[in-house]
Order: sequence, then C-alpha cells, then structure tokens
Amino acid sequence: MLCYHCGCALSEHDFCTACGADVSIYKKIMHLSNRFYNDGLEKAQVRDLTGAVNSLRQSLKLNKSNIKARNLLGLVYFEMGEVVAALSEWVISKNLRPKKNIADIYINMIQTNQSRLDSINQTIKKYNQALAYCRQDSQDLAVIQLKKVLSLNPKFVRAHQLLALLYIEAGEWDKARKELYKCNRIDSNNTTTRRYLKEVEKMVMPEEGAAKLSAKRKGISPDAIKYQSGNETIIQPVNAKERKGASVLLNMGIGIVIGLAAAWFLILPARIQMAQVAMDEELRVIGNQSDEKTITINELEQQVKALSEENTGLKEQVEGYVGTDGTIQASDKLIEAANAYLSSEGDLLGVSNYLDEINMDELGDTASEAFISLHGTLTGLIGPELSKTAYDEGYQSYRQGDFAAALPNLAKAYQYDETNGDALFYLANCYKETNNLERAKETYAKVIELFPGTLKASNSETYLAELNNSGN
Repeated sequence: MLCYHCGCALSEHDFCTACGADVSIYKKIMHLSNRFYNDGLEKAQVRDLTGAVNSLRQSLKLNKSNIKARNLLGLVYFEMGEVVAALSEWVISKNLRPKKNIADIYINMIQTNQSRLDSINQTIKKYNQALAYCRQDSQDLAVIQLKKVLSLNPKFVRAHQLLALLYIEAGEWDKARKELYKCNRIDSNNTTTRRYLKEVEKMVMPEEGAAKLSAKRKGISPDAIKYQSGNETIIQPVNAKERKGASVLLNMGIGIVIGLAAAWFLILPARIQMAQVAMDEELRVIGNQSDEKTITINELEQQVKALSEENTGLKEQVEGYVGTDGTIQASDKLIEAANAYLSSEGDLLGVSNYLDEINMDELGDTASEAFISLHGTLTGLIGPELSKTAYDEGYQSYRQGDFAAALPNLAKAYQYDETNGDALFYLANCYKETNNLERAKETYAKVIELFPGTLKASNSETYLAELNNSGN
C-alpha cells in the first residue's frame, strides 16, 4: 500500500515513515474497499451477480483506483449481457492503469471481432425498439424483437425479464417461468427476477392447502401436483404404483422405438445442422429487411405529414388572395382605386386607402404586367401631391407634439415620394419619441445613407450615436 501524500510504501505504523502523514483512516478505507472486493468475488463465484455488482460498486466508491474491483465489475456486467457497461468499466480501468492491465485483453476481445461488435449494436438497437413497442402497447412486436435480442445475446438478463413480463401480461405463465428460470441460471439472486417468479409461481402452482382441499372435494389424491399450462389445468399424480406386466412390455416397446428413431436421426446430423444454419440466416435477413422497411415507413409518414402541413398553409395563403368568386382581391382594390381617382375631385386620400390595401411584395410573381403597370401609373399620378398633403398633416402633428398621430402621415409621405428627406427624418424622430428605438435607428441610418452631406444627415448621425450609447 502506498502513501496517498508522497507515494512511498507504508509500514505497519499509522503514519507514513517518509512524509509523516496520518494514514490510519486511509488504511481503513483501503482495507474496507478490499473487503468489498473479496465479497463481490465470492458472490460472483456462486453466480450472485446482482450482489456482486453491489459489493464491487461499494468497493469502487471507497477506492476508485481499485483496478481488480473495476475489472471484475466489467466481467460481471459482461456475464449479465450488459456489454456497454462492461466496456465502460474496462476503459476507465485502462485509463487509470495504461500498462500491465488485463482490461486490454477484454477490450481487444470485443473490439477486434467485427462480427461481435455488429451483434452488440444489433442487440442494443433491437432492445430499444422492443421498449418503444412496449410503450406503444404493441406487445406482439416487442416479443418478436426480444426473441431476436436473446438469439444474439442469450445472457442479456434485462431482455429475459422484459420478455417474461410480457408473457405475464399475456397470461402465458409457463413461458414466463421458463424465461425467469433462465435469468436465475445467469444471476441467481436478482431481486426483479425473484419478484416476477413469485407472482408466476402463485398462478402456476396454487397454495398447498387450497390445492389439497380442492383435490379432496374433486376426488383427486391430495399428493397430486396441479399446475396451470396456458388455459389448461394439468394434474400429475405422484407416488403412483407402478404397473407390472403389460406396462413393462409396453415401456420396453416404446424404448425400442425411441432408440430406432434416435439412431435414424443421428445418421444425418450434418444435413440437419446445415439446414438449421441456413434457416437462421434467412430469418436474420428477413428480420433486418423488416426493420429497414419499418424505418422507411416512418420516414415516409413524416414526409406526408410535413407535406400536408405545407399544403394547408398554401391553401390558407391562397384563400387570403382569392375571393369567393375566384378573382384576386388585389385586382378589385386596384380597380376601386382607379375608379375613385377618375370620379373624385381631389380625394387623393381615398385613392391611397385602396392602394394601401395592396401588398405588392405578397403578390410577387402572381401579379400580371397590366396590374403592375396600372398600379405604377396611379402611384405616380397621386404620389407627389399625396406626399405633400400627408407631409403637411404629419408635420403639423409633429410640431404639436402628437408624435403617434404624425407617424402614419409621415410614413405615407415618404412612401409616395422617396426624395422627401424631411419626411424620413421627422419619421425617425417620431419613432424615437414613441420609444420605438430599433425602428428609429434603422430610419436614422437610412437618412444618413440616402441624404449624405445634408443637415438632416448630420443630425441623424448625432441622434443615432446617442441611441447606440444609451443602449450600451
């Protein structure tokens, strides 16, 4: 044992003879860790794997550098079918002691065998798929997946337990008991296995007293063994007297027939084995193809769902543009604007109201050339005068301090006359006064860009700097 402080070998004293550090508690912890390791080793030797895991974990809690305990824990996990957990422990062990570590052999045993790696990956995927089927209440599919898992990894305790639980749910008590017995052969003291097995035994073999009373009422020997197999009740008498004479001859005849049949089947063992291997390979290929088709179906369902949502959105967008009679509403607004311009006497605001309801950006390529031309003509005719009228009203509201009322008029003034820099500058001031600071920054930047060298551009630079400083 080495000193935790200086690394020198410790003596029988409670202090380090090299550095003088107090190592009494340290020694107790190391000894206790070794005791838990020995306890885990004893339990592993009698296949109490669950108990071994608990003891070894406790050993590592006390001394994480206990390489023997960590390597043994990996072996126990591997024996329980938990290959990923085993590899994790061995990799940690390898990092703690890079040289002269038996974990190297365990890791290479798995990583150098590509077929074993593929089998481990398939086991994990299929077990997770079985869990997903259980959550979806598809118990039959889960049973199929778990059988594939156990064909690849027969020692996977959790898979045996889950399969047994599915059999219990389906009322197949005999099958559940067989799976739990397999779990017991792997891990003799697993709490979950024992709990499941207790419930199964209650259903397969009723309580002894109730069984004897029921047998007595039905005229059955109380020594008979009674158990449930599926939907049938099997009664097996014990201590029955052996029949002599004809029974002996009958048994001899049956033995001869069985012997002849066994000899016959032993003649062709190679062919039978080859046929079994070919069948297993075909089943594996079919299972993989089925999994791939399931994945493809799920992907296609997701694509169909996405396309349906996109189709719904496009329908709603089209309904926004198309009226009940199938014509584009934007065309109606443009016609109404043209009619208002021709029939009104200077009511430019009425014309602009119709034009404001037309969003050219949303129409995009759907607008015809005639529509775009008429829209541009109307905008050009009413633009300058409407811009001046809107600017006058907006500037009047601005001078009066009613910035909220000035905003729409100043925006409209710049919309219909993009050379009106004053409208753009006062619009930026209105945004600032109404605390719409982001829009104010954008508009000041636009004034600086479009009207360089002017007084309003210089003022915009000053205001923009103030806004940026206040934001910091």
